[in-house]
Amino acid sequence: MKRLLTLTLLISFIGCNASYAFKTDKTVLKAGTEQNVDKKYNGKYNFKTDKIQPVKNKYEYINMAWWNQFNDQYLNDYIIRAVENNKDLKMATLTMNEYYQNVIMQRAGELPQLYAGFMPGYGKLIGSSSGGFGLPVIANYELDLFGKNHNKTTSVRKLYEAAILDEQAAYISIASAVGSVYVNIVKLDALIDLQENIVNLRKEIDDIMTVSNAEGIVSTSDLVKANEAYISGVADLVDLKKARTQLLHQLAVLVGDSPNNIEEYKRIDYKALKFSGVIPESVDSEIIMSRPDYMKAEKLLEKAGIDVRVARKEMLPTLSLGGGVLFNNKHIESLFTTSNMLWGFGGNIVQPFFMGGQLKANLKAKKIRYEKSLRNYEKINLTSMQEVNDSLVNVNMDREKLAKQKNIQELEQIDFGMTQEKYKEGVIAKLDLDQKQENLLNVQKMVYNTEFACLIDYINYYKAVAAKA
Repeated sequence: MKRLLTLTLLISFIGCNASYAFKTDKTVLKAGTEQNVDKKYNGKYNFKTDKIQPVKNKYEYINMAWWNQFNDQYLNDYIIRAVENNKDLKMATLTMNEYYQNVIMQRAGELPQLYAGFMPGYGKLIGSSSGGFGLPVIANYELDLFGKNHNKTTSVRKLYEAAILDEQAAYISIASAVGSVYVNIVKLDALIDLQENIVNLRKEIDDIMTVSNAEGIVSTSDLVKANEAYISGVADLVDLKKARTQLLHQLAVLVGDSPNNIEEYKRIDYKALKFSGVIPESVDSEIIMSRPDYMKAEKLLEKAGIDVRVARKEMLPTLSLGGGVLFNNKHIESLFTTSNMLWGFGGNIVQPFFMGGQLKANLKAKKIRYEKSLRNYEKINLTSMQEVNDSLVNVNMDREKLAKQKNIQELEQIDFGMTQEKYKEGVIAKLDLDQKQENLLNVQKMVYNTEFACLIDYINYYKAVAAKA
């Protein structure tokens, strides 16, 4: 009787599940090529076997050679600091590592499992009682003849590969943000310099108008307008300085530093910041296909197809197999004796017949999710082309705009030179010269704004082509 109870206890530990499934038909699904996709789901998939791996050298993501074309060591240093210290990048890498651990956990379902335990106990039957010790060793293995568990592992791996692409996108995005913020700070340095000159001129004009009004040469209305222009110029200067300080704060956070240290942040002289690279007139489609968001959409589409496979296989019979050994003895010192060893092996086949529509609904839901992933993939394809084309249009149009504005600047410079000659000859007053100089400074502000807009366009192009510029 005691052996019967012990054997029953052992078998109660034994259990596992393995799914049988049929293979689905296959069709080719390739990224970056035009496909005739039926409006109705066809249930056919074939997914690429190439796997995306993380890189140890994160600088491979951001293409530092491209940033060297700005010929600005300060800019390079800030990007390097961001790669090393930016908190968003740290979190992106941690997220990628977390998904990798999920792959390992899921992959464990494909491997055999072994358990061991220790069971002290006491039993009593009619007329007798006894105590003893048990040491169960139980093994189970889920047969995966048609690959359901392997499909699940592959599905989870697609999420891991998508997280790798998210990490790459984060590095490109942060590098672009650092570059854009830095260029805008240098632009504000230029605008503040020009605005200070404008404020000085307006102050001088206001002083001249005050004296002229006292002598009855100009009206009080003109004096008020001059004073308003001076005050407005001072207010504009304050706004520019405020904007520069806020951008310095942003730069500090991007490089993982405290905003309290912005006074230490150096940058190049705005007259020396130039881009020596070449932006092409057009972009090859392979560059668009290498964008992280494009490849991520592809991975999520592959995952959705695999999930449909898994949902189909959930409807098929499951085979449960298991075995174990139990060493049982009254005295612990003789626990491992073979005379007190019991072993068992068993299995069962289970076919779900009625689940309240759960399995069928799950399959339909996975099909719908596949359709959504497919539409998202197509959308990303279109938006990727749009962003690249927009960046190229901005580059070309702003270059053309800058060329016209430089012509205006040259003409304004000639006009100002002629005004200086008139002033030296005594033909015009100092007030007229100051007003003409202010016009020239305003034209220079316009040119500076477009010059730096071109630099921002280059950075936007870099981001649009995923650092493959």
